[in-house]
Amino acid sequence: MSNIQAIRRKTTSVEKLLRVALYLVLISAATIYLLPFIVMLITSLKDVEEIRSGTLLSLPSSLHFDSWSKAWSSACTGSTCEGISPFFLNSFQIVIPAVIISTILGAINGYVISMWKFRGSDLFFAALLIGCFIPFQVILLPMARTLGWLGIANTTSGLVFVHVVYGVAFTTLFFRNFYQSVPSELVKAARLDGAGFFTIFYRIILPISTPIIVVTVIWQFTQIWNDFLFGVAFSGFDTQPVTVALNNLVNTSFGGKEYNVDMAAAIMAALPTLIVYVLAGKYFVRGLTAGAVKG
Repeated sequence: MSNIQAIRRKTTSVEKLLRVALYLVLISAATIYLLPFIVMLITSLKDVEEIRSGTLLSLPSSLHFDSWSKAWSSACTGSTCEGISPFFLNSFQIVIPAVIISTILGAINGYVISMWKFRGSDLFFAALLIGCFIPFQVILLPMARTLGWLGIANTTSGLVFVHVVYGVAFTTLFFRNFYQSVPSELVKAARLDGAGFFTIFYRIILPISTPIIVVTVIWQFTQIWNDFLFGVAFSGFDTQPVTVALNNLVNTSFGGKEYNVDMAAAIMAALPTLIVYVLAGKYFVRGLTAGAVKG
């Protein structure tokens, strides 16, 4: 018995050491990953003179929030000095409808492709997947011609259209793979009971789609909010998203360079995606494991 107890104590000690080592590795990795954000936050709370005379990781001698208010309301983003606040509204006007429309279209497409097979459906799905691998740069000229032909060039509606067209391939892939794991007997039983296409979708399929809807919304929100290329290529001056405004702010300077204002603006521009991931990150993982990458 004493030998068994000794072995158990030794095993327990080894497990504790391994757990401590694991936590140390995780904490170190998290620190390295968060270091750029920490530097940005510290720099945004300093005044310009302290930034020039100090080091990146030195703490501010006193907290200065003027850079935050200036970045929000009075910093120059090109020829105007209204901060990035007007462009936040532009980004939300682009993101919200684009996410909703692309999610709805992806859900319907995935539902049709996985549960209402038609001749050539597999070929259609394969062709749709090509859209997931087309680089942004390839579609700039064709999309510019299309937006001009539709009369929505340099408008918020045009940017919504661009993100819906480019994002629907991804949303269809997510929903199709998720619906592949749903028993087909549910749909067959509903059809025998006389339920139609939209009745089955609304009453049976949609209620069990919460995990993949969360995945799709987070994915699309992040991709669209962080987009720069489409924003700079297809927006007008009054419809620029916040990423374009941030670029203009950083590259515009009158007198000395105000790094604290640049850092404050960058943090504010990133806050919406950070909040989304903090609040819904666990649901994103659950949605992925529930079938979003299966099939």
